[in-house]
Amino acid sequence: MHLGKAVVKGRYVIVIVSLALAVLSVFGMMATRINYDMLAYLPDDIDTMVGQDILLDEFGKGAFSFLIVKGMPQQDVAKLRQSVSEVEHVDSVLWYDTFADLSIPMEMLPTKVYDAFNSGDSTIMAIFFDGTTSEENTMDAIRRIRAITNEQCFISGMSATVVDIQALCEREEPIYVGIAVALAALAMVVFLDGWLVPFVFLASIGISILINMGTNVFFGEISYITKALAAVLQLAVTMDYSIFLWHSYNEHRAAMQDNREAMAAAIASTLTSVVGSSVTTVAGFVALCFMSFGLGLDLGLVMAKGVVLGVIGCVTLLPSMILLMDKPLQRTKHRSILPDMGRFADRVLRVFPVFIVAFALIAVPAYRANQAANEEVYYDMLGTLPKDMPCVVANDQLRDGFDIASTHMALIGTDLPARDVSDMCEEIEDVDGVKYALSLESALGPQVPEDFVPEKLRQTLESGDWELVLISSGYATGSDESNAQVARINEIIKSYDADGLLIGEAPCTKDLIEITDEDFRRVNMVSIGLIFAIILLVEKSLTLPVILIAIIEVAIFINLGVSHVTGVSVPFIAPICISTIQLGATVDYAILMTTRYKVERNAGRSCREAVGTALATSIPSIIVSGMGLFAATFGVALYSDIDLISSICMLLARGALISMVCVILVLPTMLRLFDPVIRVTTLGMRANGKEGSLK
Repeated sequence: MHLGKAVVKGRYVIVIVSLALAVLSVFGMMATRINYDMLAYLPDDIDTMVGQDILLDEFGKGAFSFLIVKGMPQQDVAKLRQSVSEVEHVDSVLWYDTFADLSIPMEMLPTKVYDAFNSGDSTIMAIFFDGTTSEENTMDAIRRIRAITNEQCFISGMSATVVDIQALCEREEPIYVGIAVALAALAMVVFLDGWLVPFVFLASIGISILINMGTNVFFGEISYITKALAAVLQLAVTMDYSIFLWHSYNEHRAAMQDNREAMAAAIASTLTSVVGSSVTTVAGFVALCFMSFGLGLDLGLVMAKGVVLGVIGCVTLLPSMILLMDKPLQRTKHRSILPDMGRFADRVLRVFPVFIVAFALIAVPAYRANQAANEEVYYDMLGTLPKDMPCVVANDQLRDGFDIASTHMALIGTDLPARDVSDMCEEIEDVDGVKYALSLESALGPQVPEDFVPEKLRQTLESGDWELVLISSGYATGSDESNAQVARINEIIKSYDADGLLIGEAPCTKDLIEITDEDFRRVNMVSIGLIFAIILLVEKSLTLPVILIAIIEVAIFINLGVSHVTGVSVPFIAPICISTIQLGATVDYAILMTTRYKVERNAGRSCREAVGTALATSIPSIIVSGMGLFAATFGVALYSDIDLISSICMLLARGALISMVCVILVLPTMLRLFDPVIRVTTLGMRANGKEGSLK
């Protein structure tokens, strides 16, 4: 009650301070760097990341791209190569004139070199940058290269992809945040009892979102996935808290003459329920922090912080805004469209064995479909981007014209004999899908004396203790063929040089697959464990956590299983996010109904009466909450051209509806069926209450 009185007394100060923090947060958002490179979140100690550090430290090279040039005379290509090499933060450009003087006909080059750089009327240049893939300097260099080239030129590679994803995100984000806000407002207008109150809610939640995004500046940078999803998710999962406060305030206002006293009482009564509701949601996001893949920590920390800020805003800023706008809010109230749910609850309980049987029958196939969906995830983000994006067009040109779908780089010691390097490259070229392996020795042949090796070529492919070998592959990154190829090439490299390393997008993606596969199991267990412990403490029961989690887990199985049944492959990060977020955000529905069931049972009601009352009184809150989560994510899922964001939002929207249905139809029947066991295994429940009829 002390907090409530303090908030009511300081309501003007709270609003002013909140608005000031929101303004400051805009500057914080602008100062927060956004990382668009998913592979940058791999652990630093794995071979591929160690190799990339060596490439950057020893060679001064980080990112790598191909520039495809079509139908341009050789002399003009040479001028273009010179212009590209002069672009700031371009370290080196590898082309025909790196291997030989332009006075020597290109056809006189070794066949391997000629084929590597030519196909029909097209030629390619390999460009090395002095910064990492998503570094601002590298991205600026990509933009400048595009500016000095024409429609005959196409630049591929991860950095080009990052530039295009950044542009797409910056174009889309304001639109789908607007869509999420509009649909959430529509859902609240429909299901709440006021025309104006949804907009007060959204203003309060919006300020909390701004503060959350602004305080990310203390992290230094966040992922573009986190930036894209954070506002939508925070809106979706914290909307309930505003609804709790509004309902509590109206109840107290009807019983009290002074609206300020009613709000103080509402804050006091809401704080416990909001904190209890938010704990499971926070636990879901905290579980993501246990991933080895750093994106989980990034998203988990930002969203856990967002939920906490949402709770603080709900019991400070929102009450202040409601009091300041109390008169117009009361004048614009209307009757809720949701009818009394007593009859519906009675019908559900009348046929409760049907729902138990249906639940039991669907659980096993849903689990199998869920497992299949987890195995069908994709890792190649480029393949799901719009086909007209410049990076996609460039990669298509590279694949169709040169049969290059990915490029690996091997780092080997310079003390390895030239004959061994040539033999190693020959073995690598015999691996399925490899087009060529280009090294100093293999490019010019062992018959060329070392003194005759062009200095530009030596500077590009050799530095200190390390030599660089370029390996061209026709297999798409993340495919089974590519992963098998990477494994075989690694074996060959290690057989010649135990300290040799294989780096590049495909090797990193193979590591990503192995790491996230383990992460999924770990995060799933952590989220279930944390939420089990929370329900155990809240409900003081050994059986209720099992029942509640089992229902939501089956809802998750159904959700991901739908993707498998409909033949829709989802991005690799989606199942991990859904398994934690859907569990944490929707288990509240089950806790709400279960808590009311316990209250009714302890009051001496029969099993049937207690479950019926709990179901009838909980359905409106569950529907409003579930539809809020659905509305905030469904529009984004339909609109976004970034499949990773679209897929996660679609799974969250669908998951909200499935969890809502499972809790409304299955949980009451479970409580009815297991009532004798629940009363014995739950602290404080009346063991001698009326049994009631099971008919």
